[in-house]
Amino acid sequence: MTPKVEVRNLAFSYDGRRVLENLHFQVEPQSFVSILGTSGCGKSTILNLLSGVLKPEVGEMLVDGQPISGISSHFAYMPQNDLLFDWKTILDNVCLYGKIHGTLEKAKEEALASFEAFGLAGCENMYPCSLSGGMRQRAAFLRTALCKADVLLLDEPFGALDVISRGDMQDWLLSMRTRLSRTALLVTHDVDEAIYLSDKIIVLGGRPAHVVRTFEVAEKNRSRDWLFAQGALRSDIYKCIKGGTL
Repeated sequence: MTPKVEVRNLAFSYDGRRVLENLHFQVEPQSFVSILGTSGCGKSTILNLLSGVLKPEVGEMLVDGQPISGISSHFAYMPQNDLLFDWKTILDNVCLYGKIHGTLEKAKEEALASFEAFGLAGCENMYPCSLSGGMRQRAAFLRTALCKADVLLLDEPFGALDVISRGDMQDWLLSMRTRLSRTALLVTHDVDEAIYLSDKIIVLGGRPAHVVRTFEVAEKNRSRDWLFAQGALRSDIYKCIKGGTL
C-alpha cells in the first residue's frame, strides 16, 4: 500500500542551526499518527514543512506517492490556539474555508449538518466568548474538518485545556475518528494522549532531531481502563524520549 504521507531524508535549519536531520517516516491512509519528543526538538516544524509554511533544505515529502512542495491542498492545519474570530458567530467561524474558496453556501449546509455530531448543537449563532474552552476547540476542529484536505495536521490542539476538558476532548476525538475518515498527524507532549489516540507513535530524539523509534498501537477497542493498563508501552516511550536505549 502506498503511504498517504511519506517523508524522506528531510533536513531543516533555523538561523544556521540544524534542527531536523535525515528524517524518515510514513503515515498510512486513514491512520492516526502522533509525533512525540522533547520541547524544541522540531515537532511543530515538521507540520510547518508539510503544510508549506516552511521549505526543507534537503529531502522530499510525498502524498499518495507524489512529491509536494509549498502550500498543498492535501493538508489542513489546526494549531493549539483555536483562532476563532470573536466578532463572528460560530457558524461563520467554522465556514471560513468555504468563504475563502467561494463555496460558502455549501460549507454552511455541511456545517449545520455536523453541529450535533461535533457537540455544538444550538451554538450556531453564538459567539466564541460564550463557549467553554472545549467547545471552542470543537468549533476549531469542525472548521478544520470542513476543509476538504485529506490530511489533518494537529499541533497540540488540546494543550491549552485543563486536564478534565482535555480528557473529554480526547474521548470525543477518538469517537470521531471513524466519522472523519481522514489521515491525521498529531504533535503532542502527552504520552498518554498519543497512546490513546494513535495507530502509530513516532518518537524524535537527538540534536538535530531524527526518528529514534516508531511504536505501533494495534488496539481497536480503546478505553480509559485499557489506557491505564499500558504501563510497559508508556515506560518504553518515556525511555526513548529521555534518550534511553531499548
